Amino acid sequence: MIIDFHTHVFPPRVKQKRSQYIDRDPCFALLYDKKEAKIATTEELIESMDRAGIDISVIVNLGWITHELCVETNDYILESIARYPKRLIGFCTVQPQSLDAAIAEIERCARGGARGIGEMRPDMQLLDLGDDPIITPFMEAIKQHRLIFLTHTSEPAGHDYPGKGIITPDILYPFITANPDVTIVCAHWGGGLPFYALMPEVQKALRNVYFDTAASSFLYQPQIYALVSQLVGADKILFGSDYPLLPQTRLLQEINSAALTDEEKGLITGENARKLLGI
Repeated sequence: MIIDFHTHVFPPRVKQKRSQYIDRDPCFALLYDKKEAKIATTEELIESMDRAGIDISVIVNLGWITHELCVETNDYILESIARYPKRLIGFCTVQPQSLDAAIAEIERCARGGARGIGEMRPDMQLLDLGDDPIITPFMEAIKQHRLIFLTHTSEPAGHDYPGKGIITPDILYPFITANPDVTIVCAHWGGGLPFYALMPEVQKALRNVYFDTAASSFLYQPQIYALVSQLVGADKILFGSDYPLLPQTRLLQEINSAALTDEEKGLITGENARKLLGI
């Protein structure tokens, strides 16, 4: 079973009226203001999955800054997983600073079949991950509904690019240690966090933490698959393409060409996700 743990889809109206959403949300604008920035609908994702031989995709939302945009796009994700229950798994998003409304939205999405919250963008959502009065009830709701938390992460070095952000390992680590009982997925290889797993206390803290490979081709050389497998174990890595930013086939080809055993490739491309999602 092949599972892509990181894909993005939007309602057709977002694709058709891109400029309106650019005006409404700075995070969306940062990522999609250029016409060449691809926007995909659910049906386009399903077609891509069929071409790539992918059984299941996790569709994740965006870190919208307003509660209203979170709800609007969450509706589409919930509708999509209801239409394709055997092909799609949904992660919804909230604006934690909406407080009670955010908690209610987590509950609504969980009832609607969502399996996680993400892709959160704390920096774009003006959210301090150490702000206990906001973060504590937010994470408690995620834990209560047994949801997975998926967050964008950023590399503290290297080239800049639209949407890179500032959620670096030094910000992630205290958040992770404060929430040991929540399963956390750090997108984009955790901004390099796995490399600190050589420190025993960090390795221990990463007990419930996973790393997806989203956009890896734009960030790292292919050796990263074998290196991170050595650092944290292949059982901690989740194949994620970041479709439609990258074709789903591209990351699969990279993984299959990496210096990994067949067992490790199987873990990364599907088995880890299958266990995590209880499929």
